Amino acid sequence: MKIKVMFVAGARPNFVKIAPLLREFAKHRDVLKTSLVHTGQHYDFEMSGVFFQGLQIPDPDIHLNVGSHSHAVQTAKIMVSFEKVVTADKPDLVIVVGDVNSTLACALVVTKLGVKLAHVEAGLRSFDRTMPEEINRVVTDSLSDYLFVSEESGLKNLRREGVSSNRVHFVGNVMIDSLIWAGKHVGKSKVLDNLNLTQKEYGVVTLHRPSNVDSDTSLSEICDILQLVSEKIKLVYPLHPRTKIMLKKHGLLGKLTVLTNLGLIDPLGYLDFVKLMKESTLVLTDSGGIQEETTALGVPCLTIRENTERPATVTQGTNTLVGKDKQKIARCVTKVLRGKFKRGTVPALWDGKASQRIAGIIMDHLADRPGSRRAMG
Repeated sequence: MKIKVMFVAGARPNFVKIAPLLREFAKHRDVLKTSLVHTGQHYDFEMSGVFFQGLQIPDPDIHLNVGSHSHAVQTAKIMVSFEKVVTADKPDLVIVVGDVNSTLACALVVTKLGVKLAHVEAGLRSFDRTMPEEINRVVTDSLSDYLFVSEESGLKNLRREGVSSNRVHFVGNVMIDSLIWAGKHVGKSKVLDNLNLTQKEYGVVTLHRPSNVDSDTSLSEICDILQLVSEKIKLVYPLHPRTKIMLKKHGLLGKLTVLTNLGLIDPLGYLDFVKLMKESTLVLTDSGGIQEETTALGVPCLTIRENTERPATVTQGTNTLVGKDKQKIARCVTKVLRGKFKRGTVPALWDGKASQRIAGIIMDHLADRPGSRRAMG
């Protein structure tokens, strides 16, 4: 019998990470039987379906359809539904990625049912417990049998937390696997033509974290920052549905729509967004994944946060933490426009082969272990 490996994805960043893993594991169909569970944490076409299309991810085998709820309700709904799936399917290994609620919920279920658990993107730490993602990361890592690390800080963090070294594997970054794969396809994207943009004459904005968009105070500060930066360079802002809701709730959407040098657009598919980012002058973001992608692409990135769980993007890459300090942001934008911003380097093992390394480790550890399906067969 084949070894049954179940992948879990729930939100937009997960899809980018899961795509290269599915492609790589599909090469071992003689030994592995894979399945994909979509929790439905991100559920509409703009946040989910378009990514499945662009990344050529096969349709999920199981869709939990949990939808949007508070952290507690969403996590609980995923756990209740996913427990039924694992109990019925009896996988040998469940692979979770990233740090969203789906990651934590499924990790808890798998561990309590005695199934092996792998966490891709383990060891990242912001050391900020006010971030829900930090709680998800810490708990998932504490439960995992296989911890696949994307950058060297992850090794140090897990060592400091007392995680056994035989559970930890430094494999590189699956986000970059997808980015390199996308590089072969982005030439088809017409996003710049569609938005009437010229290469290297615009900046990209992505902001959605609660610390930036949930309160009227912080969101008003964000609006002021975007006004400041748009006076120096044209900006394009694919607006996250959640951010749009908050802008309307706090009566601030009009503050952005009046800015003539800021274009608010709907969320983009993966290939279009990679193209938009690759050809931009700079990126303003609070996204962890985009910090990594801009570093790999060599695009200056200003992260509107006080901390990052991806320090390699700052110490080695093109990322700078600017918080909501308007003076610092203005200085950084000026440096970028003058060509004096740091150029950065690509961290170790961000080479497009992380998924290959992960599949190899899983094969080595599971294929011939005592009691495995293959051994029993």
